[in-house]
Amino acid sequence: MGRSAAISLSLLSLGYERKVKCYNEYFVNGYVFHTEEYEHGRKTYNSCVCVKRSTYSKFEVDYYGKLEKVVMRTS
Repeated sequence: MGRSAAISLSLLSLGYERKVKCYNEYFVNGYVFHTEEYEHGRKTYNSCVCVKRSTYSKFEVDYYGKLEKVVMRTS
């Protein structure tokens, strides 16, 4: 892990910044994602995400999870 990634990770561990907005959905590249809470009781689900990651070696590590919260930093 690079120095800037380590710094970002340590700042993230401190919690949310005071100037943030939370959303129940997120639109990106023509796709829409909803939080798990938003989908509760609905017929369709779109809260699962997969982040593909390559370690530039023979090992590839993918992350699979559910979208719990969408947080956007405001200035």
